Amino acid sequence: MVETLPVRHTFIVRITHWLITIAFLALLVTGLEIVVSHPRFYWGETGNVNTQPLFKIPIPSSRDTVPTGYGYVLPDQNGWSRYLHFQSAWLLVLTALVYGVVGFFNGHFRRNLLPTLSEISPKRLVLSIREHSRFKRPGAEEAWSYNTLQRLTYLVVIFVLFPMIIWTGLAMSPSFVSAVPAAVNVLGGQQSARTLHFLLTAVLVIFLLVHLLMIVLAGFASRIRAMITGRVAEPLRRV
Repeated sequence: MVETLPVRHTFIVRITHWLITIAFLALLVTGLEIVVSHPRFYWGETGNVNTQPLFKIPIPSSRDTVPTGYGYVLPDQNGWSRYLHFQSAWLLVLTALVYGVVGFFNGHFRRNLLPTLSEISPKRLVLSIREHSRFKRPGAEEAWSYNTLQRLTYLVVIFVLFPMIIWTGLAMSPSFVSAVPAAVNVLGGQQSARTLHFLLTAVLVIFLLVHLLMIVLAGFASRIRAMITGRVAEPLRRV
């Protein structure tokens, strides 16, 4: 009997995971600073302080021209935050592109993320949701694979939420609007794209918080070690 520690996460998965994490956190911080400059959201092509907002965030603004109901304004950090937001977005897009191309050709998506038909049966899905809602600690065998709910969630995040947030982000760019106006019009206009961009970010933040919670429940140290070294703590015995 020989004990070996097979690779749980490949090098490309690990490096792209951490690069995307850094880019997303940078986008989140800078995006919040951009929102502070105008915490009002509209629907359609145009929107300004004289337009009735679809909704607004009850926080002070960093600009005294934006009516918020507060008697003071926050420091304006809009300049550097927009610059870093743009750079972080490119890091996210390029890293995600590498992850997607490599994952498609090396079978990562098919092998690790694509569930079987039996796994997505209503009975199995209900059972998985019940177990997660009870915050049940996963078994040791789950260190080697994703459960059904994880697979479906990751697929939605990778192939729906991230493409949508990139699309809505580009739709706020004047150069993109000029080059591909139809891609903006289908969203309802630039202000609609900004509102959707914010809502998608909120969904991704919720995903991140739940993701961190499940890592803590499953064993924070072992899961982080696996995403850094590629190997889990429990050895797998092979002949």
